[in-house]
Amino acid sequence: MTAPLRIVFLGSDGIALPLLDWLQTGEGRALGQVVAVYTQPDRPVGRGQKVQANAIKTWALAHGLPVHQPEKLTEETRAELASYRADVGLVMAYGHILKDAFIATPRLGMLNFHASLLPHYRGASPIQTAVACGEREAGVSFMRIVRQLDAGPVADVERVPVAPDDTAIEVEQKLSAACVPLLARAFPKLIDGTLAFAPQDERAATFCRKLRKEDGVLDFAAPAPVLAAHINGLFPWPACSVEIDGQSVKFGLAEAAEATTTATPGTVVVAGPTTLQIATGAGLLVVHRLQRPGGRMLPASEFLRGFPIEQGRVLPSYALPILVSTKPFPIVRKG
Repeated sequence: MTAPLRIVFLGSDGIALPLLDWLQTGEGRALGQVVAVYTQPDRPVGRGQKVQANAIKTWALAHGLPVHQPEKLTEETRAELASYRADVGLVMAYGHILKDAFIATPRLGMLNFHASLLPHYRGASPIQTAVACGEREAGVSFMRIVRQLDAGPVADVERVPVAPDDTAIEVEQKLSAACVPLLARAFPKLIDGTLAFAPQDERAATFCRKLRKEDGVLDFAAPAPVLAAHINGLFPWPACSVEIDGQSVKFGLAEAAEATTTATPGTVVVAGPTTLQIATGAGLLVVHRLQRPGGRMLPASEFLRGFPIEQGRVLPSYALPILVSTKPFPIVRKG
């Protein structure tokens, strides 16, 4: 029987936990053994900005694995990686750009799980952007890492449906689970040398960028389906919001309804008892969940009892941001 592959895992987001858990089960453990984990340094999180470990570090420590958290990937880091004699590096949402020497250190190189159906949505926010663009199907691509952004050849994909009432949260959960059958199919082929990689069609490539707080705006002159998708895709962060009586009210879930109205886009046409409905450039935007500053995200019926919004009010509009491009977005550096 072939010995399981020695794996170094590189990731910083809980989306990878199901595949890591699978590698600890009987089937997964027979194929691969995680020998070390690389993840981002501990960061301040939440309102209190308390420094804490991410989900991947917590998982690794619970399983008695060595954890490395380099701020930068230096030659010393690469030599440390080489000391594990890894057969393959598995990467998902790591947060570092890997140099050629680092990629080549494991015997079989570095393989990545990218949360889109490549070549679409290369970049930093594939899940949120796909939902915000109204896609009805998403997926995970298992690919070989190259220096160009998410451009490596792809071995296999796992597709998931996107329901009309899915936010980025639900789609991320589906994609997280989808990594398991993808890895279960690929690893036996990787072990016996038959895993084939196909080049991406560069002509079909699209790119997404890191999201910013200011992306959570709404232009009510846009059609209702566009606005609903934007709201659902950007939840829970940065979340879309509108200013009402001097307070920034977040929208957490929305859908479009076909309706003919002569009301100015942005006009509140229904405000209770169960939904908030707003006129748009085409159709009505039906908002199902809302949140006031310092409060919880609530169903519209409950929210409107404590925060009434008068019918006829016109909500402010701002131009929708560009979230996807046929060329990579410029890298915005702080400082």
